Amino acid sequence: MATTQCTDRVIGGILASWRFDISGISPEMRKDYEQHFTECEKCSARQKFHRTLDGTLAVLFSLSAVFFLFALAVLTHVKPLEHVAFNIFGLDVEDTYHMLVSAGIAGLVFSLIAFALVLMATPAHAYLSGIAAERAKMLEGKLPARIKSMRTR
Repeated sequence: MATTQCTDRVIGGILASWRFDISGISPEMRKDYEQHFTECEKCSARQKFHRTLDGTLAVLFSLSAVFFLFALAVLTHVKPLEHVAFNIFGLDVEDTYHMLVSAGIAGLVFSLIAFALVLMATPAHAYLSGIAAERAKMLEGKLPARIKSMRTR
């Protein structure tokens, strides 16, 4: 598989060290990097990969938190735990319940901390607002002229 080369290795190196995130720089500087993204297929693909990875991690950790909440809710209503506690583990019902609740709470806390860290370390807000702006422009382009004329700027 042939890999494409960056059109400007200096700018590509700078972008790679920033994880291809240009949301925190001034608009004047951003123009040059945006131009590089349009010209350089490799950097554009890497930026898309990093934003997809960030979004995927955020979704996975939020789903993990939901599943741990669901597991904690189920623990209060499951009677087969008594069978498992007595016959298989040789534990008391209360000990088994406390062990599973502790594991559920620990998993929930870990998922929430990981979710918060992913959102703090990624430009999710800038990425999502960029997507929203692109969609708004696309929808505005499809509006009839009489509706566009009614819109105030």
